[in-house]
Amino acid sequence: MLVELKAKSQVTIPKEIVNSLELSQGDQFEVIEDNGKIILMPVSVYPEHVIQSLKDSVNEIKKSIKKGERPTFDSIDDLFEELEV
Repeated sequence: MLVELKAKSQVTIPKEIVNSLELSQGDQFEVIEDNGKIILMPVSVYPEHVIQSLKDSVNEIKKSIKKGERPTFDSIDDLFEELEV
C-alpha cells in the first residue's frame, strides 16, 4: 500500500491494517529504522509499579523452582492469574 508523508512527518496507517491489528487512537508504537526500512511496532506501556509487581512475582516463582517445586499451568491465562497481572 502506498501512503504519503504529510505535514509534521505524519503518515496515515491504512484502515485495513488498523482493523487487522485492532489498533485504536492513542496506541503507541516503537519506531525502528532498519537498513532503509521504517518499522512501526505496537507496544503496550505499563506503569513502573505494575512492571515491578510482575518482576516480584516472577522472582517468587523462580525461588520456588530452585526449591524443587515445579509450578505448572494449563494455559497462559492460568499463569497470568497466578502472577495476578
